[in-house]
Amino acid sequence: MGLLGRIRDGAVIVRDGDKRHLCGRPAPGEPVAEVVVTSPLAWGVVATEGSAGLGRAWFSGWWTCPTLDELTLFLRVVIRNLDSIERASALGQRLRAPLHRLVTRAADRPGNLDVDRRNVRAHYDLGNEMFALFLDESMTYSAGIFSEPSTSLHAAQIEKLDRICRKLALSPANHVVEIGTGWGSFAIHAARHYGCRVTTTTISESQYELATARVKEAGLDDLVTVRRDDYRNLRGTYDRLVSIEMVEALDWRHYDRYFRTCSELLSSSGMMALQAIVIADQLFERAKLTEDFVKRYVFPGSCIPSVAAIVDSVARTTDLRLVALDDIGHHYAETLRRWRRAFAAHEDEIGALGIDATTQRLFEFYLCYCEAAFAERRIGDVQCIFVKPGWRAGGLARPVG
Repeated sequence: MGLLGRIRDGAVIVRDGDKRHLCGRPAPGEPVAEVVVTSPLAWGVVATEGSAGLGRAWFSGWWTCPTLDELTLFLRVVIRNLDSIERASALGQRLRAPLHRLVTRAADRPGNLDVDRRNVRAHYDLGNEMFALFLDESMTYSAGIFSEPSTSLHAAQIEKLDRICRKLALSPANHVVEIGTGWGSFAIHAARHYGCRVTTTTISESQYELATARVKEAGLDDLVTVRRDDYRNLRGTYDRLVSIEMVEALDWRHYDRYFRTCSELLSSSGMMALQAIVIADQLFERAKLTEDFVKRYVFPGSCIPSVAAIVDSVARTTDLRLVALDDIGHHYAETLRRWRRAFAAHEDEIGALGIDATTQRLFEFYLCYCEAAFAERRIGDVQCIFVKPGWRAGGLARPVG
C-alpha cells in the first residue's frame, strides 16, 4: 500500500475485505480501476517480487479485477507511475540482487543451446491449437499495423508483413533468410506475393511442424524451406535477412553473436529487416539485470533491447549500417487488445485443449500487462533496415504512410 500510495497520475481502488483504499488522484475523464484482494498471500509476493509477484498473485487467484479492461487500466496506472514506485522499492531490489545471482544455476546462464530450446518451448510448445484460437488466420504473433480503427487484425498483420517486403524491395531474384519462423506467415507471404525464395528457421518443434504443413498446403515447397535449427548453425549467403520480434528472446549477452551472425549471412550488398520490441535507452541498463513478470513466467532467458543497445552492438560487431527506423509501438497496444479479447472469448475451448485455469490466468495477465506497457509507451516496437557496404540507395523502397 505504501508503494501504491506513490501514485500521482491516475488512481486505483484496492478492496481488501471490508477495507477500501483509494490510491492516487483520479485523472479527468478516466475511470478508476478496482482491485479486489482475495487472499492475504498477495501482499507478500507483490511487496517482495515486484511485477513477477504481481503476476504470480494474479494467476494464483490471490487478487482479481471485475473485468480484464479494468486489469489493463490498473496496470496502465501502475506503469505510468512506475518510476516513483521503483525508486521507493529500489533498496529491496538491491538487497535481493546478490542472492538472485547466487542461486542462478550455471546451466541456466546464457550460451547453453539446450536451455535456449527449453525456454522457447516453455511458451510456444503449449500447442498450436491454443495460439490459433486468439491469433488471426495468418498465425502472426507480432505487432500488426492498423491503417484505421476499423482495420481487422488480419488486415493489420498482412500490412505489417507486406511493409517489410516493400522496404526490402523483394523480388523473384532474392533469396531471403528468416531467423524466427513463427508459424510461417512471413515466409508464405513473401514467397506468394513477391516470388522470392525463403529459408526460415525455428527451434520450436510445434512451430516447425505447423509452418512446414502450411507451406506445403500453400503449394510453396519449391520456394520456402523451413528448418528446425538454431540461428547460430545457419550457413550460406543470402541477399536479404528478416527477423521479426525474435531478438527479444535472447539474453543481452547474446546480441553481439546474433548481429554478427546476421551480417555474416548477408551478401556484400545485402539488406536486413529487423522488427524488435524495445525499451527506452535510459531504462535498458537497469532492465537487463531485472527479472520481471515476462522474464520469469512467459519468456525465460529473454531481454528487451533498446534502440541504442541494438545500434551499438551492430556497430561494434558488424559492417551493417542503419538506414531506416520506424516506430510502430502504438499499433502493438491495439494488437494485444484484440488478442486478449479473443483469448477471453475462447476460454472454454482453451480449457478443452487441456490448458488449466492457472495457465489461462497467466496468459490473461501477460496480454494485459503487455498491452498496458505499449499503451503507456513504456516499451515500443521498431522496424529497422540495416544494409551492407555494397548496398545502393535504389534498393530501399519505403512505403507511403
